[in-house]
Amino acid sequence: MGEDRAVDFLTRKGYSILARNYRFEHGEIDIIARDGDELVFVEVKTRRSIRFGTPEDAVSDHKRKQLRKTAEGYLFQNDIEDVACRFDVIAVQLMGKEYEIRHYDHAF
Repeated sequence: MGEDRAVDFLTRKGYSILARNYRFEHGEIDIIARDGDELVFVEVKTRRSIRFGTPEDAVSDHKRKQLRKTAEGYLFQNDIEDVACRFDVIAVQLMGKEYEIRHYDHAF
């Protein structure tokens, strides 16, 4: 549900969605998109409660390293060179039927 809302959010902002749930070796990237000339690798975290922290708090150093390796796999498999890339995080906080989205571009 959170990823669907994140895709809608990015599409409304003018991003082109290139892939969802891209897998390479042991890693996965939730959304790969294009924002103008930049290739954007997006990690989406969704939470119903902040009892154990906010959604964005769940993007650990280990997860960041895994995302970087998976992004390198995407670039290699698709023979992409010399393109600006960045990593974004989208936090989706569910509150009953309502939700809040926080978008961190250039998150790491």
